[in-house]
Amino acid sequence: CKDFPHSPFIRKQGNIYKPNNKAMDSDSVTEKTLQDLHTKEIDLVNRDPKHLNDHVVKVDFEDVIAEPPGTYSFDSVWKASFTTFTVTKYWCYRLLTALVGIPLALVWGIFFAILSFLHIWAVVPCVKSYLIEIHCVSRVYSICIHTFCDPFFEAVGKCFAKVHVGFTKEV
Repeated sequence: CKDFPHSPFIRKQGNIYKPNNKAMDSDSVTEKTLQDLHTKEIDLVNRDPKHLNDHVVKVDFEDVIAEPPGTYSFDSVWKASFTTFTVTKYWCYRLLTALVGIPLALVWGIFFAILSFLHIWAVVPCVKSYLIEIHCVSRVYSICIHTFCDPFFEAVGKCFAKVHVGFTKEV
């Protein structure tokens, strides 16, 4: 403080933006994780690490075309069909992704950005606001029910408490 006559105020826990203690340091960990999320390397070998398309997209030759026992084609036809199917699927997919993949990635990126924006800035605040407002209404409704309906139903219950119904079976 001697060197700096007007030193900035720093709390015991540290500056709220640059905390000095471990309890407030979780923000910097989250910030580092967020930075790593956007700068991480992509895996060019395993392109479906979360297995999104395991149950949907089965497009190997054996998954689409199969000959049951007793109805086999010529071996050369089977091999040529396998090669034709596999090469056509491979190059057609590559051509389609080269032509349409990047524009669709842009469209889906914009879509999910808008969806995230609406969820964070519109849906959740509206739901929270509704829950806060409905809590007040539910309190008033509960008070009205307990004030007017509970005594009525309690009295009706006491009136019919002594009523006993018996069943007899006639043969």
